[in-house]
Amino acid sequence: QVQLVESGGGLVQAGGSLRLSCAASGRTFSNYRMAWFREAPGKERNIVAAIDGSGTNTVYADFVKGRFTISRDNAKNTGYLQMNSLKPEDTAVYYCAATYASRQYAYWGQGTQVTVSS
Repeated sequence: QVQLVESGGGLVQAGGSLRLSCAASGRTFSNYRMAWFREAPGKERNIVAAIDGSGTNTVYADFVKGRFTISRDNAKNTGYLQMNSLKPEDTAVYYCAATYASRQYAYWGQGTQVTVSS
């Protein structure tokens, strides 16, 4: 099992930046694919970006391409989501998640609130 704890959320003005962190513990972090999801009030949870265990391959949702960057530092057992050019519609609770081999993410953090004011 792996435990995940997010941090770095907060209130920012439109056009600003935030960096979210996801601290992992419990297992060898590099063995796990990691992703960031977000859930806005009244909406379903959507994947934002994902990264493989080595950090070599990444994928992004269309609505964040060119603005967000996912990365990881396996030596620190930490994943990141750098968010630039934030928009009010990026307001949501952001979750990090991990999976060992399944396409479904089995391990989740508690979430961190990101609020973008216009």
